[in-house]
Amino acid sequence: MQTRQDAADAEDVVIVGAGLAGLGVALGLHRKGVRSVVLESSPALRTSGFAFMTWTNAFRALDALGVGDKMRSHHLQVQGVRVMSPTTGEVVRELDLRVQGKLGPHEARCVQRNVLLQALEEELPTGTIRYSSRIVSIDDDDEDGGDGKTLHLADGSTLRAKVLIGCDGINSVVAKWLGLAKVLDSGRRATRGHARYPDGHGFQPKFMQFSGNGFRAGLVPCGDMDVYWFLTWSPSIPAGKEEDVDESPAEMKEFVLAKLRSIKAPAEVLEAVERSEMNDVLVAPLRYRPPLSLLFGSISKGNVCVAGDALHPTTPDLAQGACIALEDAVVLARCLGDAIVGRERETVEAALRRYAGIRRWRSAQVIGASYMVGLVQQSEHAVVRFARDRLLSGVLAKGLLMMPDYDCGTL
Repeated sequence: MQTRQDAADAEDVVIVGAGLAGLGVALGLHRKGVRSVVLESSPALRTSGFAFMTWTNAFRALDALGVGDKMRSHHLQVQGVRVMSPTTGEVVRELDLRVQGKLGPHEARCVQRNVLLQALEEELPTGTIRYSSRIVSIDDDDEDGGDGKTLHLADGSTLRAKVLIGCDGINSVVAKWLGLAKVLDSGRRATRGHARYPDGHGFQPKFMQFSGNGFRAGLVPCGDMDVYWFLTWSPSIPAGKEEDVDESPAEMKEFVLAKLRSIKAPAEVLEAVERSEMNDVLVAPLRYRPPLSLLFGSISKGNVCVAGDALHPTTPDLAQGACIALEDAVVLARCLGDAIVGRERETVEAALRRYAGIRRWRSAQVIGASYMVGLVQQSEHAVVRFARDRLLSGVLAKGLLMMPDYDCGTL
């Protein structure tokens, strides 16, 4: 069997996954003078998902990591939310996103995932990320007194780690090793798209939201030439027996357009979908980890922990999944970095427990709130729909500002 290092050597910190959480943790540790190795299963950075709403809490994390201003320079500030009527297509509620929160002014931008990932990668030392490195199993490292771990990779090689951080997504090998509860299917699906306008799109810097019978949609500009849109819906046929709409780009495009036409979406919104490259569109089930399982489950064990989607996969209804992954990165880098460089008189194990304690409640809160908002916004029940469309649209819109009013702190 091949090995990647001599038996006497072990990497101080191994991070599994080069997504937002993984690269964020690596950069945070680098800022604190701690070297890490990031294992990424793909041959290059993965940019699936196109873009995501980046709220105040995420920008505080990005500022702590030192890349916040770079993201601001590439993306428009989203000034407000427009809630559209499902019967007329007209604006029924508007929410200003530039208001003052409890911890300072709010800020929101739709950040392109590849731009942020590249910015994080550029700040890391050369060779930090090892591509085409997929771990398949984890064993205790007998040579390290049981504290370290031996990672078995898909190519047959092994790697020893003194500290192991799982940022390997919703199907995390590290989360499975920790014994975290399995993720659940919400019964809903999502498709996302990106439209580019070389001569400028003309959309106002507003987040447009639509709700219909069993679905919701949104559109928001990223910059002057790029627009991101999404659609979530509840399939009418049990999972695994649906029509092959997700396998046909043309049928998926027509599926999205039909939903939007049913609620009289503006022509410019329909055009954004029509001009999208459908081979860029993802269709995926919306899954989440039961929030109660995070209150009592093992987020860390010994010198092993998880962050990002490996910790708290959530439905996208509050647009907080990527944001709280960036929070994780700052908190984990601070706790672990202080323990390693000696600023705190605690062991690595104690530092990871401290991180877990900080993130446990926050993760459960976001997952639970997002799930409930999704139920209301996408409900087909007549009474719920009436209350949502006539009474609750403003409340739900304001709810978008509750979770971002949070500060993960500095490194």
